[in-house]
Amino acid sequence: MIRPTSNTAHLTAFQGLSLLKALTAGASAVLMAGCATTECPPCAAPEKPAAAIQIVKPLKLASWSDLPGWTDDKTLTEAIPAQLQSCNALGKKTGWQDACNAARALTENQRKDPAAVRAYYQKYYQPYQLVQNDGTGNGLFTGYYEPLLQGAKQPTGKARYPIYGVPANLLTIELGDLFPELKGKRVRGRLTDDNKVIPYWTREQIEANPGRMNARTLAWVDDPIELFFLQIQGSGRVQMPDGSRVRVGYADQNGQPYQSIGSVLIKQGALTKDTASMQGIQNWARNNPAKVQALLNANPSYVFFRVLPTDPNNPDAGPPGALGVPLTPGRSIAIDPRATPLGAPVWLDTSYPNTSKPMQRLVLAQDTGGAIKGAVRADFFWGFGAEAGKEAGRMKQTGQMWTLLPPAAVPADKVRN
Repeated sequence: MIRPTSNTAHLTAFQGLSLLKALTAGASAVLMAGCATTECPPCAAPEKPAAAIQIVKPLKLASWSDLPGWTDDKTLTEAIPAQLQSCNALGKKTGWQDACNAARALTENQRKDPAAVRAYYQKYYQPYQLVQNDGTGNGLFTGYYEPLLQGAKQPTGKARYPIYGVPANLLTIELGDLFPELKGKRVRGRLTDDNKVIPYWTREQIEANPGRMNARTLAWVDDPIELFFLQIQGSGRVQMPDGSRVRVGYADQNGQPYQSIGSVLIKQGALTKDTASMQGIQNWARNNPAKVQALLNANPSYVFFRVLPTDPNNPDAGPPGALGVPLTPGRSIAIDPRATPLGAPVWLDTSYPNTSKPMQRLVLAQDTGGAIKGAVRADFFWGFGAEAGKEAGRMKQTGQMWTLLPPAAVPADKVRN
């Protein structure tokens, strides 16, 4: 949902340097930090810079019989609306035209017939298993959702926690504009009075003195922990006292490294690995209101938002993902685009949250996420609201995945022999 996604090259390494000197001296440091492309957290903690794990030939040629549950899936037709959304973005790209034209040409009866949909994929696509660098096929599957927050357009006794737009003084530098080898990498910070680039304020500093950001307040919400999770999910809706709703989505981030507050609570002994779910953290926060702000401040990363338009003809449509199309509950996932082409169909073989019940279904790779790193890694979009949030917060499953690609769209350099 244009969530907080790919890692950001932080300005910490450039503190006290002029802009040009910082960029020149810091180019190799940014490469070493491995902070990549588009949106925001999490990034390696500054005291432990780590190179991003390189993905080596993640695609392994497979046959349709390799896909567990493929031939028996009666819900395959439910993926067609998401498939057509992907084709809205991919339909004119090299290698995708024939497959997308054929998808659009399916009749209403064919779109409701699992056998016809299966025949379409088997005619226009080839399956490739996603594998780790060591050739193994198992990976991690988590979940995310679009939350509903209670709030108001102006501060009230309850609505006291602001959702900020992008600050006027947040500086974003696209390194690729100066150094081609750093294409897709960026740094964020702010200028001092003597024209030096230093890191942007941390979460704690922002909360202590928000006025110096000169950022517009988009809305005010009732619950600081819900606001924090909104920043993690990347998109959500705020319900006003009159029942109207405003949808907000990720716009930018302060360039500071992400720190999991769940990990902080585990380290403090307040929660265990088994209880440090989204619901577990929320319960802890409600039982320890005086400690909430200190916990949130442990994560220096801060996300800024923008108001998203709502389709008057389809107000319940999902938020836009990194592909630029609305996400479909239960049929959209976030992936690492270094391994899985954005927009591609993906066959999942995993299980439902906290169970061994198989989840074998076709989904579309329509989003990315900051924690979604690695060839066999996906974040499953559960949809909108509290029930979706319960499932998303509980999901931490293992499994396998296959991407389905038109032969002409297969990236040859990513296929292993």
